[in-house]
Amino acid sequence: MSETQEASKHDVVIIGSGPAGYTAAIYLGRAGYRPLIIAGALTPGGQLVNTSEVENFPGFPEGILGPELMDRMREQAEKFGAVIEYDDVTSVDFSGDDKILHTDSGTDYQAKAVIVATGSQHRKLGVPGEEEFAGRGVSYCATCDGFFFRNKPIVVVGGGDSAMEEADFLSRFGSSVTLVHRRGEFRASKIMVERAQENPKIRFELNATVSAIHGDDQSGATEVELTDVTTGETRVIPANGVFVAIGQIPQTEFLGGAVKTAADGTIEVDGASSRTSVPGVFAAGDNADAVYQQAITAAGMGCRAALDAQAYLIGE
Repeated sequence: MSETQEASKHDVVIIGSGPAGYTAAIYLGRAGYRPLIIAGALTPGGQLVNTSEVENFPGFPEGILGPELMDRMREQAEKFGAVIEYDDVTSVDFSGDDKILHTDSGTDYQAKAVIVATGSQHRKLGVPGEEEFAGRGVSYCATCDGFFFRNKPIVVVGGGDSAMEEADFLSRFGSSVTLVHRRGEFRASKIMVERAQENPKIRFELNATVSAIHGDDQSGATEVELTDVTTGETRVIPANGVFVAIGQIPQTEFLGGAVKTAADGTIEVDGASSRTSVPGVFAAGDNADAVYQQAITAAGMGCRAALDAQAYLIGE
């Protein structure tokens, strides 16, 4: 921040949106703090904006579309006084009592308390062809890109709930869906596994990894190379769409080590609280949760962060 530039001052700033950020804003707004949410320039609302039907968020027995759920949370936060800026925080200075946030637009913000709720991003396979065919067959969002592969063979990589959900969703479009998982058992919940197993368009390649993605300039991705983790044997199967659902990486790099993190980048918090290693800085959501990573747990953490921040601001 230059000597001539004065930062916009706030009691509390929430970095990131999604269930954690919006829930924190709802609680802080109702407490009278008029929180500022720096929601992100490109993907406000977090990963749920790229999710189809959400069936396990309490209060919606018929399910709700991910983007709609995020729109409702945003509207609720704004109803109680939250202000939203669609920008990205690029670096921070947490060394003083007042925390400084630098953004991509060049605007600086100063806050007495900060809640980091930036979530996580998709983990990549790191195999030949992944980068080359990104956007031309390789995707990390079934709801974004599924319809491009109507009546074409599709591969989904992963073994958790997200992979099962994506395979089920993509079966509406593809001529076939092959789910590739490196183990013989799934991490996904029983109901999601059973749903995939009962879908006649989904087949399984277990104890196998994708070792390469092949294609050409004209067609994009055309096939994937599978390696048997037991025998080491390789073979190829057709795939015009390759959807990667192998987990997340916490979006904490922009903090530059300003708070203590685990080896995987997840922000460490004090016990069941949201307190980080820096007084006045709190963390909520997938960027502070390497285990559960659910919308409802992120929302719960957002609530805790708001209450922790409120206690900090009033000096408890």
